[in-house]
Amino acid sequence: MKKYLAEFFGTFWLTFGGCGSAVLAAKFLATEGTTPLNLGIGLVGVSLAFGLTVLTMAFAIGHISGCHLNPAVSVGLFVGGRFKGAELPGYILSQVLGSIVGAAVLYLIASGKAEFTVADGFASNGYGDHSPGGYSMMAALVAEVVLTFFFLLIILGSTDERAPKGFAPIAIGLGLTLIHLIGIPVTNLSVNPARSTGPALFVGGWAVQQLWLFWLAPIVGAALAGIVYPLMAGRPEKSDS
Repeated sequence: MKKYLAEFFGTFWLTFGGCGSAVLAAKFLATEGTTPLNLGIGLVGVSLAFGLTVLTMAFAIGHISGCHLNPAVSVGLFVGGRFKGAELPGYILSQVLGSIVGAAVLYLIASGKAEFTVADGFASNGYGDHSPGGYSMMAALVAEVVLTFFFLLIILGSTDERAPKGFAPIAIGLGLTLIHLIGIPVTNLSVNPARSTGPALFVGGWAVQQLWLFWLAPIVGAALAGIVYPLMAGRPEKSDS
């Protein structure tokens, strides 16, 4: 239960912090006299926010649960021989619930502004008409698979017992930042089925209809990395699966 609670709160923080930066701070308009000012953090700020949520939680709960915060990460670590298969359902359930509650708290705060509406997307992931850059379903699928694959390579490599100790959270957090810098224009970037689920449930409609892609693609990309990394790096750490 300690591990599951850690994953719940960690994924809450990722969803609330990352999606919250997109919903509340990406565009923030103010005026100075008669001059309109955009003080928002933009795509770079949102990308950094997602990276910081993982970096901070990796230091906070990494020693408790491993700080997966992502069903795709849990699957990739399992395929790569780094994670107990028996714990996989509990981790995924905890992560999804954490994301839903994180999105609920974000909704409660965001709806305190009169003109707020989930019709703006609420940081949901999408393709086609719901892609920030108008990218197709195939482009979204490829982007999510490839970016999740490399995210898992970063995780597997930086947490390998042969890697320098103590730097994994930094590498993983910066890796997630880079991935968002690439992928936000395509899908709003998922690489995390739990992160996608929370906001989608509040938007409903198209966001729920397109949610399948943001479960399928990250899990496929993560599983591929779980296969490729041991082949590339040699024998992995002994599995306790």
